[in-house]
Amino acid sequence: MSKSTMALATVGVFALGFSAVHAGDAPRPEYGTPVTIDQAKKIAASVIAECASNKWNVAVAVVDTHGALVYFERMENTQTASHEIAIIKARAAATYRRPTRAFVDAIAKGGPAVMTLPGVIASPGGLPIMAGGRVTGAVGVSGVTGDQDEQCAKAGLGG
Repeated sequence: MSKSTMALATVGVFALGFSAVHAGDAPRPEYGTPVTIDQAKKIAASVIAECASNKWNVAVAVVDTHGALVYFERMENTQTASHEIAIIKARAAATYRRPTRAFVDAIAKGGPAVMTLPGVIASPGGLPIMAGGRVTGAVGVSGVTGDQDEQCAKAGLGG
């Protein structure tokens, strides 16, 4: 296979993966003013409160619109892997402007190429932070099941 044929194949796989994530999606919202440290701390506090009420130990990360970490907190006795997973979930939700559950759904519908996109994590618990219809950052939660992580993330966003 020539280099140009390989390059076209790579672009094709990327396009298939990307379209699988976008299939049926509404247009992605625009980015807004990035989340502040005070907002991030309030979101994390609400996440921690929800998780504590359920006796779930988690890590929570809040990132800005570029996926840069703004705030991080880990509850006592949270599994070690959850530190990085929470950050990855938040980054994916911010940079792709969608909940990380969208990647789970895309893969379930036969879009395995989605997994090759940079920064993708196919696990619920990452949600964009919205203000005025724009993405201002994202929250990522890890430590229990994906559905429980997502429940805590939603609580952090007031939902």
